[in-house]
Amino acid sequence: MPKTILITGCSSGIGLHCALGLKKRGYRVFATARKKKDVQMLSKRGLESFQLDVDYTSSIRNAMKEIQKRTKRLDALFNNAGYSQVGAVEDIPRDAMRAQFETNVFGALELANAVIPLMRKQKSGRIIWNSSILGLVAMPMRGIYNASKFAMEGLVDTLRLELEGSGIQVSLIEPGPVRSKVRKNALPIFRRTIDKKNSVYQQTYRELEEKLKEEGPVAPFTLGPEAVLKKLIHALESPNPKARYYVTFPTYLFGFLRKVLPIRVLDFLLKRV
Repeated sequence: MPKTILITGCSSGIGLHCALGLKKRGYRVFATARKKKDVQMLSKRGLESFQLDVDYTSSIRNAMKEIQKRTKRLDALFNNAGYSQVGAVEDIPRDAMRAQFETNVFGALELANAVIPLMRKQKSGRIIWNSSILGLVAMPMRGIYNASKFAMEGLVDTLRLELEGSGIQVSLIEPGPVRSKVRKNALPIFRRTIDKKNSVYQQTYRELEEKLKEEGPVAPFTLGPEAVLKKLIHALESPNPKARYYVTFPTYLFGFLRKVLPIRVLDFLLKRV
């Protein structure tokens, strides 16, 4: 029997590439997305697909019912769905902060909690979370996204301890710059949520908006989503998966620097990235 995996956020980028890559490798992939048109696209590409929006408990429950109709076993979950809220911490409205956590933290955790009972019955399973370099270090204008990823990492570290002995393995993947639609998707959210005219960061926001508009890689050492797929495969198939998987040189670099540099020196570097 092929191993089964549920992946969220498969409309593009990392989620889409990993879904197609794992299907090619022989997995039975349940590739989900929020929008109906994306589900149709995924189905046309040969993937089993249905709608799942982690912002809503009802959508998570419906997705779990759909999985239980299609299979008696779920071997893995890749919690990939998420987005990036940009803007200075002092300019983020409470509703925008809440929305960021609903998707990146609360929804991902609720979905993980929904699959854990199935995996406990099987006495095996893998739950992999797509975090970020910004779950390791903080960067200006990314504070709320930083906070969501730091929260995710704390929850996953705790979950790993609590699930010890259950047969369920938990891992984090921490990509740096990877080709995706994160910037493109962040731009309309930024425009909708940030009051740029009344901010002390007006000039910074003008520069940030231009950067979000740019096509293609804008950061050094950018890799394709295949770099994430490689680490995902290891997390799924290794008898002893790692707790954390770094992806891209910047993640390795700052993962090391935060351990060895004084905080003030690290702050100096991060403000200039």
